[in-house]
Amino acid sequence: MPTSNSKTILVVDDDQDLLDLLAFVLSSEGYDVMTASDGREALDVVEDKMPNLILLDMKMPVMDGWKFAAAFHARYDEITPIVVVTAAENAEKRAGEIGASGWISKPFDVGSLVRVVRQQLTAV
Repeated sequence: MPTSNSKTILVVDDDQDLLDLLAFVLSSEGYDVMTASDGREALDVVEDKMPNLILLDMKMPVMDGWKFAAAFHARYDEITPIVVVTAAENAEKRAGEIGASGWISKPFDVGSLVRVVRQQLTAV
């Protein structure tokens, strides 16, 4: 269960099943999870509440991860880390393209996901 002092994670992905899975796993770990199915929706979410970490898919309709990252960095001075979650061949390259602080390649195992999230939230 999220607590009043839990960290907030925004998960942005157009795959509803994956979005639901990530929200379930991260909520089970005690994080407050917000979700968005594309970059434009994600910008609306962060306008209401700035997360401590963003997990971002790159290829999405409406607004993809590249456009979201550019708009996010242009609008906010926040030092909110972004972790790219992608099935692209070179996840590290995709992360570098947007100045992300990390990456997770799809498919991934839940243990690795939780480990990366903890590392990112410890670093901020």
